[in-house]
Amino acid sequence: MRFTSKQMQRAAKKCEKNEKDQKNKLKQAIEKGNIEGARIYGENAIREKNQALNYLRLSSRIDAVSSKIE
Repeated sequence: MRFTSKQMQRAAKKCEKNEKDQKNKLKQAIEKGNIEGARIYGENAIREKNQALNYLRLSSRIDAVSSKIE
């Protein structure tokens, strides 16, 4: 169970990194005047942030269950 929890934490970090990348692409798209592309990058950044939070939430639940089992 601890292994699964660590996997979730790694996935959360990966999502946070992807979110940063999407934000940078969003900034570049806005500077170029590409509104439609900027909207897509913004949606992707929001999705990545929510996914990271979900991974962290699931990881903490798994930690709680494994500690109760022990």
